[in-house]
Amino acid sequence: MRDETPNSWEARADAHSFYGFTDLPSIRDRGAVVLTHGKGPYVYDVHGREYLDANSGLWNMVAGFDHAGLAEAAKAQYDRFPGYHAFFGRMSDQTVMLSERLIEVSPFARGKVFYTNSGSEANDTLVKMLWFLGGAEGNPRRRKIITRKNGYHGVTAVSASMTGKPYNEVFGLPLAGFLHLTCPHYWREGRDGESEAEFTARLGAELEDMISREGADTIAGFVAEPVMGAGGVIPPPEGYFQTIQAILKKHDIPLIADEVICGFGRTGEVWGCQTYGFMPDAIISSKNLTAGYFPMGAVILGPDLTDRLQAASDAIEEFPHGFTASGHPVGCAVALKAIDVILNEGLIDNVRSLTPHFEAGMARLAEHKHIGEARGKGLMGALEAVLDKDSKTPFPGDLSISERIANTCTDHGLICRPLGQAIVLCPAFVITEAQMDEMFGKLEQALTQVFAEVT
Repeated sequence: MRDETPNSWEARADAHSFYGFTDLPSIRDRGAVVLTHGKGPYVYDVHGREYLDANSGLWNMVAGFDHAGLAEAAKAQYDRFPGYHAFFGRMSDQTVMLSERLIEVSPFARGKVFYTNSGSEANDTLVKMLWFLGGAEGNPRRRKIITRKNGYHGVTAVSASMTGKPYNEVFGLPLAGFLHLTCPHYWREGRDGESEAEFTARLGAELEDMISREGADTIAGFVAEPVMGAGGVIPPPEGYFQTIQAILKKHDIPLIADEVICGFGRTGEVWGCQTYGFMPDAIISSKNLTAGYFPMGAVILGPDLTDRLQAASDAIEEFPHGFTASGHPVGCAVALKAIDVILNEGLIDNVRSLTPHFEAGMARLAEHKHIGEARGKGLMGALEAVLDKDSKTPFPGDLSISERIANTCTDHGLICRPLGQAIVLCPAFVITEAQMDEMFGKLEQALTQVFAEVT
C-alpha cells in the first residue's frame, strides 16, 4: 500500500509530520493514509481509493463528510462575523444563542455554559472550576479528582491525569491527587462466579473505601463517561451509576458526565446520562457538538455548580480563565446547526432505527471463536479479540492483533479503530443499512484473514 516514490504523499507526510496516537511500525511498513475529501460516510485518499469510515473520523463526523447545511452555516458566519472571543463581557450573538440552546437541550432546568476548543480543554476547565470552588468555599484541600482505569478524558496535563491509561506514565503522569477506580468492565473485571449485580456492588464499595481513606473533604469531583469510549466502548454494568451517584451524594461530591463521545445521540438518546438514568452536576461536551465541522468544547453546568461558581467569581469579580477562541462565532453557528441536524433532521432517529441492525451484526461476528465479547450501546461497539474464548486469554502482545485487523480492514476499504485487543466501530449517524452491511462484511473478511494468519 505504501508509495515509495520520492516526494510521494506518504514520504512528504513522514518528512514533516510528527504522528500522535499512531502505530509507528505500521507507518514504517505502510505509510500514512493521506485523504482529500469525503462523501457521506466515505473518505477518499490521494490515490483515489475509497474507504467506508466506520469511526466517523474520530467519533465526531456524525453527519458525514459533506453535509451542505453545516458547511453553509460556517460560510455564512465567516461572511458575517468571522471571529471573536468571549472575554471582558463581549461575545457574539451566536455564542449567546448557543448557550441558550445547550441549556434547553440539556437535562438541566437551568445552568450556564463555558466554551473551550476541545474536550480535553473542557475537562481541564472543569477541574479548575472545582479547584476554584474548594478555595473559594473555605476548603482548599478539596482538590482530588476520581476517575476510572481505562477511562479517557483528554491529553492536557490535567485531563491526561484524569485519563486512566498506562501510556501516560511516559509523561510522568498522573499528577498527584488524581485517583483511578477499577474499570467497570464486567466481562474482563468480574470475578469467577460474581454476578453483574455483585460486581456493581463491589465497585460501589470500592468507591466508599476510597472516599473513607482519602477523606471526603479532599475530593473535588468524580468524572465518568456514560460509556467508556477510547477505553474500548465499555458500557457500565447494570445499576452502576445509580450506585455510584448515591454514594457521591452522601458525601457531597459532584458527579460530572464526560459526554464528549456519548453526547448528542451516540447512545440513542441526546445524552448518555439519559440512557443510563442519572442526573450529573455538569456535562462535558465536544465532538458531536459541531458534528466535527469545527473544533469546540463546552462545560455545561447544572444549577448547583452554576450558583456556586457564580458566587465564587462574584467574590473576586471575575473567573480568571479562558481561551482566545472560546465561544468562536463560527463554531457556535456550526454547533447551532449541528444540534438542529442531529435532533430535527433524522440523525438521532437513524441511530435508534439502525441500532438493532448494528447489534445483530456485532452478535454475528461475536460467534467467531476468536472474538471473546461484543459490547456497545447505540451506534458504538467493540469486538474483543481473544486467543481462547473460554478462558478469555488475549493474544500475545507482540502480535499487535487489533492493529493487524485494522490494517487489513484498510486494505479492504474500511477504516476502523484498534484499541487494546479490540476493534471499535462508531459509524456516522447518516449510515444506511446497506452501508452497515458493507461495514460488517469487510470487517468479517479482515477477521477471517488475520485469524487464519496468526493461529
